[in-house]
Amino acid sequence: MAITKAVLPVAGMGTRLLPATKSQPKEMLPVGYKPVVQYVVEEMIDEGVCKFLFVTGRKKRSIEDHFDDDPELEARLGAESSIGEVDYEAAGVDFYFVRQRRPLGNADAVRLAREFVGDESFVVGFGDTIIRSSGNKGVVGRLIDSHEASGAAATIAVWDVPLQETRKYGVVRPADGDEVAAGADFAIDDIVEKPDPEEAPSTLAVAARYAFTPKVFEAIKATEPGVKGELWLTDAIRVLLSWGEQVRCIRLGADEERYDIGTPLTYYRAFADYALADAEHGEAFAAYLRGVLPAGEGR
Repeated sequence: MAITKAVLPVAGMGTRLLPATKSQPKEMLPVGYKPVVQYVVEEMIDEGVCKFLFVTGRKKRSIEDHFDDDPELEARLGAESSIGEVDYEAAGVDFYFVRQRRPLGNADAVRLAREFVGDESFVVGFGDTIIRSSGNKGVVGRLIDSHEASGAAATIAVWDVPLQETRKYGVVRPADGDEVAAGADFAIDDIVEKPDPEEAPSTLAVAARYAFTPKVFEAIKATEPGVKGELWLTDAIRVLLSWGEQVRCIRLGADEERYDIGTPLTYYRAFADYALADAEHGEAFAAYLRGVLPAGEGR
């Protein structure tokens, strides 16, 4: 059965981006013309996903408003104008919302999707992370293809990070121990949440995209609280491995870029790259940067 459902955890507080996130979700911060979470939704719509469950928290109402119809705005703009997003109704896309009442971890957020998912496989995408692909099929499409072909209980998108940054992510260990090429599809035999660099099983870190069967809900139920006393998907996936379940990974391709809108610097980078790629204003923005950067540092 083709995967058509996605779970988007968007309940995080975004404290590293204060004061911008004091009253506005970090997932709604603009990158170019669109809020971050709109890129995530559109990435998945392109791969056939049409039902989305947002796991929200306090002060996240603007996400629900953003994906609602706005007939007053459409009437003001007129039939010839566009508000710059997919016509969700025409595309058969539906949105659902559930609230995570306390910040108990990303596995707890996914746990709340049990009734929404039913007996189907589904994808998970964090609403504060953009993955930009220039190929014919993005990482979510390849993730779904691998998951359906292999019958794995979990399939994870990963990317290569500097060794000193492994403490920020869940990090996987390839089952065969060999170096993994860009774009590769491979099995793992372990995954560790935020390991110290000297203990990291590799430099392949979770890239905020997953595919799961409903077996993950049993694993979450069996998971003990981990880092910060929260329930982590990394630990639930480790439970799956301990049960003998197959877990696979898709490494981001050489043409793919991951943007985690979690800190001011990563946000600046995302906005700059998308601004430079803008068909209408990118050249003018590039010229501006060349003018303000010291000689030799412009693009």
